[in-house]
Amino acid sequence: MTSALLPRRPGTGKIALLGLLQILSWGGSFYLMGVLADPIAADTGWPHQWVLGGASIGLLVAALLSPLCGRLIARVGGRKVLGAHGLILAAGLWMMALAPSLPVFLLAWVIIGAAMATGLYDALFTSLGATYGLHARPIIVGITLISGFCTTVIWPALALMEHWLGWRMTCAALGSVALVALYPLYRYALDAQVPITLSTRDAQVAGRPLAPSIYWAMTSLFAIAAALMTCLYIVLLTVLQARGHSLASAIGLAAMIGPAQVLCRVIDLLLKRQAPMFTALLSSGFTALGLLIVDFAPGWVAWGLICFGAGNGLRAIVKSTLPLMVVSAADYAVVSGRMAGPALLAQAAAPIACGYVISTLGTEVMMHVLTGLALVAFALCLWLAHLVKNPVAAA
Repeated sequence: MTSALLPRRPGTGKIALLGLLQILSWGGSFYLMGVLADPIAADTGWPHQWVLGGASIGLLVAALLSPLCGRLIARVGGRKVLGAHGLILAAGLWMMALAPSLPVFLLAWVIIGAAMATGLYDALFTSLGATYGLHARPIIVGITLISGFCTTVIWPALALMEHWLGWRMTCAALGSVALVALYPLYRYALDAQVPITLSTRDAQVAGRPLAPSIYWAMTSLFAIAAALMTCLYIVLLTVLQARGHSLASAIGLAAMIGPAQVLCRVIDLLLKRQAPMFTALLSSGFTALGLLIVDFAPGWVAWGLICFGAGNGLRAIVKSTLPLMVVSAADYAVVSGRMAGPALLAQAAAPIACGYVISTLGTEVMMHVLTGLALVAFALCLWLAHLVKNPVAAA
């Protein structure tokens, strides 16, 4: 017998707290080298590409550990996994602060990679999806409304800290804040365990094998979307400047992506739409339209970046809710953990792939490649919608 009962959803205060904690989690890992790479290379003499490569190592480790994290969330609940994230991140940042050599610095990124696997969007949203099912959607949107301002908050803060304290003390201070804040506050904001009751919808899909065609279409869609986001941030300023924009103008245009991401999440929250497949089509469609405009209509580049920002803003919502259409909340954590790995691998490989294409074929060709990938992702999303609507075709 099944139950539609769900644990009480967190209030606005806890949702806001989770958004703030995500800013700290992302700022102490994924976005760290955006500010500290140059000071670290200048201070230590380590090759700049290896300093930046630390983040790729972290993403690779996170990709390898994501399936394990999904199983852990299913077994012990997200509260314990996200709490442990604070301890692991603190250890990695302290090791980085004390690193006497490049190998130790890179080893610190291995630890930070483990922290990324246990504490960024994938882990948090997997925990929420496993606990609340599709009812997690407004919680996730609320969190992303706040965490969407991560770079707006964390990069100026890191720059000030590095100026006042130096990069080593900045990493040490971040590690201390992670230990003091992340461990207890994640445990406070999240439920103690994953519920074992199933909703009526969950009961309909519980135990039903996930069609390989649906699994791989969804996994490929998430990986392409992650690679597109990473690559565009790498190449965008270079492309805009090559087309005649000044650096200030290029930065101003690129800055339009962030507000567009947040605005589309506000609209999604107000509409209270519960159709993950429709949201996925909007996300991939806006992304493809935006890149087509940026690529082939330079005079409309601002609108293109707004469209891309809207599509990318919906991406986190899609990634966390779309799998719940085909798996139950009880199976969600394991499946979501497996799907997260290829997306993280794509993000880890993206800087290397972009660098190769740009150096051999130029930025314009790189832009064409990104547009082509966005169109492939949209076509893949249409095929996925067909498979989900017609289970016989997916078998």
